[in-house]
Amino acid sequence: MDNLNFPNCLTLIRIFLIPVFVIVYYLPVSYHYEIAALIFAIASITDWFDGFIARKLKQETNFGAFFDPIADKLIVVIALMLLLGEYNSYWITIPAIIIVSREIIISGLREWMACVGQSNIVSVTYLGKLKTTLQMVAIVFLLSQQPIFSSNVVYFGIFMLILAAILTMISMVSYLYKAWPKLFK
Repeated sequence: MDNLNFPNCLTLIRIFLIPVFVIVYYLPVSYHYEIAALIFAIASITDWFDGFIARKLKQETNFGAFFDPIADKLIVVIALMLLLGEYNSYWITIPAIIIVSREIIISGLREWMACVGQSNIVSVTYLGKLKTTLQMVAIVFLLSQQPIFSSNVVYFGIFMLILAAILTMISMVSYLYKAWPKLFK
């Protein structure tokens, strides 16, 4: 089976880590936040490696092209939902709304552009990769701490999340700008 290559296995591992991550986050044990953050970090690293390895070894598949972005969005959105439930702060809520809204809009745009044969217009950019990296780092920092605003780690995580939200908006505007002429044909 060609689809069961190493990069696709990494994507599947990331998907299977999602319920483990959520369960660990809520376990009533010491260091559950830190362990959940570690699981999220491992899943985030597999996100980078699966694409890199697939391109390097020329093992790109339709399975990977479909499931990789789904796995990425699922784990980020679920982590943001956990953080929203724990922190109850507009410093996290507003960036989370921006990030999730952008993902929905750009996913729809990518689907539509693929339908009209213009998917290259909305292919992943360096800015998109930077945005994803900042999101992942911010989420790891925020997950690793108790949800109280007295830690430099939490403040750094919030700063990174806000920065990621700003890059998210810039990235979305960039994609929409490139696709705009095609939207009105």
